[in-house]
Amino acid sequence: MSTNNKYHFKFYDWEEKFKDKPFLRQPFGEKWEEYTWGETGLMARKLATGLKSLGLPKGSHIGLMSKNCREWIIADLAIIMAGYVSVPFFPNLKSNEIKNLLEFGDVKALFMGKVEDWGEIKKGISDDMPIIAFPHYENNSKIDKGFQWNEFIDKHDPQKEDYHPDLNDTWTIIFTSGTTGNPKGVVLDFKINQNTDVMYTKDYNPLCVDFKGNNTFFSYLPMNHIAERIAIEFTAFKNGGVISFTESIDTFVKNLSEVQPSVFFGVPRIYTKFQLGILSKFSQKKLDVLLSIPILSSFIKKILKKKLGLGNAKVVVSGAAAMQVAQRNWFKKIGVNITIGYGMTENCAVTTQLPGSNFNKPGSVGKVQPQVEVKIDEETEEILMRGPYVMLGYYNDTETTDNTIKNGWLHTGDKGKLDADGHLYITGRVKDTFKTSKGEFIDPAKIEALFGEVEYFDQMCIVGFAIPQPIMLVNISDVAKKITKGELQKHLSTKMEMVNSKLFNYKRVSTIVICSDDWTPQNGILTPTMKIKRGAVDKMYMDKYEQWHQSKENVIWE
Repeated sequence: MSTNNKYHFKFYDWEEKFKDKPFLRQPFGEKWEEYTWGETGLMARKLATGLKSLGLPKGSHIGLMSKNCREWIIADLAIIMAGYVSVPFFPNLKSNEIKNLLEFGDVKALFMGKVEDWGEIKKGISDDMPIIAFPHYENNSKIDKGFQWNEFIDKHDPQKEDYHPDLNDTWTIIFTSGTTGNPKGVVLDFKINQNTDVMYTKDYNPLCVDFKGNNTFFSYLPMNHIAERIAIEFTAFKNGGVISFTESIDTFVKNLSEVQPSVFFGVPRIYTKFQLGILSKFSQKKLDVLLSIPILSSFIKKILKKKLGLGNAKVVVSGAAAMQVAQRNWFKKIGVNITIGYGMTENCAVTTQLPGSNFNKPGSVGKVQPQVEVKIDEETEEILMRGPYVMLGYYNDTETTDNTIKNGWLHTGDKGKLDADGHLYITGRVKDTFKTSKGEFIDPAKIEALFGEVEYFDQMCIVGFAIPQPIMLVNISDVAKKITKGELQKHLSTKMEMVNSKLFNYKRVSTIVICSDDWTPQNGILTPTMKIKRGAVDKMYMDKYEQWHQSKENVIWE
């Protein structure tokens, strides 16, 4: 077989080499169940045969809808082995959302797994859709339709062929989380996937992988998120290791602490939870004192890192949203140096990277990664990116594709600037700006960046369309909830005055509003990857903006 136009699927190499070594670890209370590389491969091969028995032509789209678990990986392997295309979905979609995506994405069969509301989801799935149901997980819905996992696998012989797709075959279609509108299906082929191999070389190894396969991964971010697919799933496929999963949100801290992975990837919100967890045990003042004592400092750092589950981490990465400089510096003080990465689904999460050892460029998301070019549009300040990781386009949406990729340059939708050393800084979103009633344009991200007081804010969003001055809506943190309203009001008023002193008059925040409802993916304010949907915030609160702006108090409760 000529390999020039073939994708070398390295899973097969590790399947043989690490046949009896653990690969997938699933927690059940106090117990962890393990599948070896050989056992995983055997199940995936049987499943591949089973998929082909459905009579679907090569290249058919196979949906995946589940929280993270070992079966998700096995199903994804089978889809590749059988010559199909994976189309993964967030596991908390509503029936109308999944119905539209299944139809628009031309999905011909669907894996259903760990979901919480199957009764709602199944209303969006047609009766003739072939369904393969993962084994039932406690505290999740029982899938009462379709083929049951074990029965379906056991009645098929394993596929013997080590199937390697063509480089130009579509690997996956990932629907974006939709911060700015309806989800769009990002089409990535195996050539783009293979191009990310440049991330695992002796000279450039941002995830600090061990090329002999001694890697420990922890999977908890949605598996249909591009960073989780590349940084966890495919990094394991390509370099060997063990993937452990979290059982639930409630057991996340416990599971992570037990795993102590060599690589950890988290969105900023996760690090905020870590930070608040530590500050709930120690006041900032007490922590500063302990860290200032040389004999105690290294001991305290070691204990904290182990408690967080990061005791063995060679690299700790943040991405998917902006991390405050103050937060990164806070973690540095306890011995956790967080690497910053910038990318998006449309470029396979590969654009820039700032090593965890670099604190000389506060606010930067780093320098371009291998084979990447970045430039800033002179008129709009938009970040344009070019490289071998750019998507083929949006599925069945030529118009949006043509508006996003122009002359080979991906228009990211993010505003930014480059410094003299080639470091990139994100300054906002091109479409997030809004106009006040004074006719002045406000870039909310730039103002939000000045409010770096993570200790009191869980989420923040600058709004103000059609009122004279911007206002800030917030969800307060657990730390803020433990002090009196008077104390919190004083802290926030002081912070707002300090921020406003740095701003032009028309940009100054008139009011901080502490919202009564938490913002979650369930109420539509956050995407499944915990980014704020500014349009959804406006829709929920806009009729109160004028009233809040005119309040006599500068910090108010909804």
